[in-house]
Amino acid sequence: QDCQKLSEDVQNAILAVATVYYWLPKGQGTTLRKMVRDATTEVVEGMIQLTDTILSAPVESLSQEQLISTGGVWEACEQVSNLPRGEYNQAAVASALTACLGVVKDAVEEMEHALVEGQDPYGDIMEDEELGFRGNRDTYWSEGDRQLLSSCMGLMKASKACLKKVLAAVKAHGKADSPEQIAQLDDLADIANEISPSVDELALSMYPPVNPLAVRLNAAKLASVLKKVLEIAKTSHVCPPSEEGWVQFLNGAVDHNMNKIKNFTQGQL
Repeated sequence: QDCQKLSEDVQNAILAVATVYYWLPKGQGTTLRKMVRDATTEVVEGMIQLTDTILSAPVESLSQEQLISTGGVWEACEQVSNLPRGEYNQAAVASALTACLGVVKDAVEEMEHALVEGQDPYGDIMEDEELGFRGNRDTYWSEGDRQLLSSCMGLMKASKACLKKVLAAVKAHGKADSPEQIAQLDDLADIANEISPSVDELALSMYPPVNPLAVRLNAAKLASVLKKVLEIAKTSHVCPPSEEGWVQFLNGAVDHNMNKIKNFTQGQL
């Protein structure tokens, strides 16, 4: 009887969680809806997994799988309690930008570490008969590579600076009082989500042996995304006249580094 009551309570709770998502108006913003949807999915899938482990275990037993699944449900519920409050879509976009910024920061730091003078980018890989001996020069950067990659690092740092500035502008000026403001915030989040994958693609192409044309192509993709982010930010409500200075500066930084990359790779065309 206790088990039946518990099962009914769990079922009602899951239905309530799902109902909250379906009742959330689309006009509140796609970024917020995505976050609520993902959090709801985590709870539902966690409960399904926990139920499966309970049904597959002997009666009155407590398995390691059940404990792990229970912890997963707790974690999923904690994510729900941490969903944005207040200016919902503004907070949701700020949260999304913060996540993107964290990933880009990690990528920049990793590449900075690898590019330290004399640093072997594959130094953590042991010698292996299939991979070849560590004396293989294809696993090191030439001086010409380093000159090209210096400008690529400038572009990656511009990506980090762009996300930091847009995040600060969203926190300082972002509003969700009208459909237009909500749509502008969603547009910023959508285009900013393209920065991290573009940074990763550029970073991967920077490892030796370097293909200058591949580096140039990936750099151009990243530069294009950054220019779009800056343009959307500039024309949105999060960028009043007081914020236009950094938009202009970062546009110049993107152009400067991209032009240097083009000059370094011109002979490869």
